[in-house]
Amino acid sequence: MKLLYDMPQIDTEIFEKSIEQDKGEKLMYCLPFNMLDGKFVKGFVAFTNKKMYKILDGEMLGVYDMLNSSDFKTEVMYGSGGFYAKVDGKQTLVCQFVVGRNLPRYAVIVKACEMLAESGNEEILVNNSPEKFCPDCGRPFLSGSAICPFCMKKLDVYGKLWAMTKGLRLAMFFPFIVAGIGILVQFVMPVLQRYITDTYLFPKAETDEKLLELLGKQSLWGFNPIIGFCWLVAVLVAIDLFQRALGVTEARLLAIASGKFLMMLRTLLYEKIQTLSLSSIQRHSTGDLMTRVSSDTSVMQNFIIREFPNIFRQLISLPIAVIILFSMDWVIALFVIVPIPFAIFIITRFWGFIHNKNRRFWMARTRMQYLLQDILNGIRVVKSFGQEDKEIEKFNAATNEVATQNERISRIWSTIWPFITLLINAGQYFIIWYAGSLVIKETMTMGAYNQIFAYTNIVYGPLIALANIPNSISNFLTSSSKVFEILEETPEIRDIDLPMDIKIEGDISINRATFGYHSYSPVLENVTLDIKAGEMIGVVGHSGSGKTTLINLMMRLYDVNEGEILIDGVNIKDISQEALRSQIGVVLQETHLFSGTVRENIRYSKPHATDEEVIEAARIANAHDFIVNLPEGYNTLVGEKGYSMSGGERQRVAIARAVIHNPSILILDEATASLDTETEKLIQDALNKLSENRTTIAIAHRLSTLRNANKLLVLDKGKVAEYGTHNELLEMKGIYYKLVMAQREMAHQIVGENGEEEPA
Repeated sequence: MKLLYDMPQIDTEIFEKSIEQDKGEKLMYCLPFNMLDGKFVKGFVAFTNKKMYKILDGEMLGVYDMLNSSDFKTEVMYGSGGFYAKVDGKQTLVCQFVVGRNLPRYAVIVKACEMLAESGNEEILVNNSPEKFCPDCGRPFLSGSAICPFCMKKLDVYGKLWAMTKGLRLAMFFPFIVAGIGILVQFVMPVLQRYITDTYLFPKAETDEKLLELLGKQSLWGFNPIIGFCWLVAVLVAIDLFQRALGVTEARLLAIASGKFLMMLRTLLYEKIQTLSLSSIQRHSTGDLMTRVSSDTSVMQNFIIREFPNIFRQLISLPIAVIILFSMDWVIALFVIVPIPFAIFIITRFWGFIHNKNRRFWMARTRMQYLLQDILNGIRVVKSFGQEDKEIEKFNAATNEVATQNERISRIWSTIWPFITLLINAGQYFIIWYAGSLVIKETMTMGAYNQIFAYTNIVYGPLIALANIPNSISNFLTSSSKVFEILEETPEIRDIDLPMDIKIEGDISINRATFGYHSYSPVLENVTLDIKAGEMIGVVGHSGSGKTTLINLMMRLYDVNEGEILIDGVNIKDISQEALRSQIGVVLQETHLFSGTVRENIRYSKPHATDEEVIEAARIANAHDFIVNLPEGYNTLVGEKGYSMSGGERQRVAIARAVIHNPSILILDEATASLDTETEKLIQDALNKLSENRTTIAIAHRLSTLRNANKLLVLDKGKVAEYGTHNELLEMKGIYYKLVMAQREMAHQIVGENGEEEPA
């Protein structure tokens, strides 16, 4: 995220004059502000290590002492946002800004100003959050991407695509060979047709005499006009058959090349998605990634294989046809090309207008697709709360917006296009009059007349197609940019050049680890923890305290911003991701089963496991009994996300999946949260056996599940609040003590009737 904007020259001059007296003052951040007294403006707030300067159009509106300021904050107001600071003890509105564009930037500046004002820390904050608006033109990026359709570098896209076609270029270049031959035939055919017309169909008197003379001389060999005519027709048929044979060859080669190109592109894209970090993937919606893999790659394939050769043919044919027309009759050629500049002018101006309409249509369609995805993913919630009618109404509104935008585009096209074609065809009307009069006067043959019309159509054909070419190119460039954005994204989690493949024993050491999904808002801060191999560590704390984030860092789904995590004395950044994660078993809080059989889901962590291993893992997870009672036992299809099974059953299959993995480190994130009390006890016994002789990190809100833990880690607001055994933490009477007492009180209320409760 950009935090240092360039000010206009007039603003830069007034700023430099203000700080030139203090040699120790330096510019650190500069952000725009957009509103002043209810009006839109283009001002800037410059942040130095000592002061804040508010500048607008070369005028210094305010100077605020950073070292005497505190309580920095942002606040969303009606239609705008505000950046506030308590300056000399007085709450002050430093500036106002448009919320969507600049609120995240000022949120980072709040943290930066706090660092400067409180401790004099002059470290430059860097924020890697993606931009939502183009820094060049200010327009919003395409949804879920960092692509501006107006500022994208088109030549770069073509260059990258050319580099990807290696190995397929011959097959993909063949359409251009066919197009070249087609252009040649396109210009030869009118010449042959003219010769046939002028020689055999409408010959002049002198031509008749020559033919009769020729007939008399060659009658011994059986020559007559009919035979010559038939030979020429045969030549036309042969040319047509040759073209069709080329077309068949082209279609077959294209079928192979396009299939391989599409397969290669989708495979590369899918492989790259798999290498991206969790944070990179979560920046995109599922629907957006699916669209890039399926739809955008198809748009690229269709343009390269089919549309691009056609555009090449049209653009080459146009100038050649114009040159030939000038060689035949410059007056006719002049009237053919006179409408062209006017038509191009109207089309280009019209395209700028219709492009915005197309963009609105695209955005409306994207919103509809995202809404549909969201509704289908949450269909159980929709039905649970009886909100079907409301969701139908929302979807109808979205589809109506798509239909409205599409209707506007169609209405505009149907109104404007007849005038464009009328202008283009104006030259043809003149040719009918002028060339026709020459034919009547017998100064032009009928064959020449037809040839001129054929070349005129060659000129006007590309011109009419010109209106659709920008749309095709625009769609292609947009789809290509979205694909290359993923392919070229640098994975945040990467192996070093020579990563280590170690056999993990289970010692874990976390040293002063700090991490935040946003750099200005740490989720974990200065966490230090040592876990010995074979120990079971329970992690507790209020929701949002950073428990799940901690295990994500241990699995290296994210990298710490500061500090380090060591396993067996080796920094996990030096261990290959495959070696690390293949020796860690996980049962996550959100259980996910893949579409497939129960057996396939248990085998997922060990694809070549035997049936005996699968059954043994299911027994340990207390899942075997319910699995064999399913309609097809281990071959039962679980359905999408496993919704055909109960929550407890899904959780036990997930535990079996972790059991068969036989990991050195076991991570349990609320592993028994979805189980009833009786089943939980059985599963807990199984997990106790599973955790023997292996390091186990267990997160649980239900503290009774952690009674066998060697030590307990209590997190509070991202920091280590308490660490010790169960008894040690109770004696401290801190956060853990309060959690235990609260759960005991709740257990008394729930159990009540039978007087039994689980020990905490």
